[in-house]
Amino acid sequence: MAQIYLAGPFFSDEQIARLERVEAALTQNPTVEDFYSPFRHPLEDLEFGSKEWASAIFAEDRHELHTAKAVVGIVDYVEDHVDPGTAWELGYAGMQEKPVIVFKEKDGGINLMISVPGHAFIRQAEDLATYDFNQLPKSEWDGPVF
Repeated sequence: MAQIYLAGPFFSDEQIARLERVEAALTQNPTVEDFYSPFRHPLEDLEFGSKEWASAIFAEDRHELHTAKAVVGIVDYVEDHVDPGTAWELGYAGMQEKPVIVFKEKDGGINLMISVPGHAFIRQAEDLATYDFNQLPKSEWDGPVF
């Protein structure tokens, strides 16, 4: 069973609803031991936006990226712009040679810096409930690239 890091934006109601669909699917997946969702770890005991808060969030998220077997990255574009925090997490996972499972519900393309190294691409949350995180089957992005 796998430990998963869930990277994705959570700045709007739409993004939070998408994130919650993905979390629900990962919870149902029998090959997922556990997952870490930064959304669920806001470190509320520290002042939001402070240097101490930012340093603690960064350290915790980086630690969780290190311990994960794979990363699920929600590529939720607003126009052609991905959330920079999510992009950093996906790049960091790639530097560790961890498989990145890219989740994209919305129509449109993916930046080549995500489409090329992505290990697998999933378009519906319910498909994450049955994806085999032990075997990690590969798939290629079949949509537009920019």
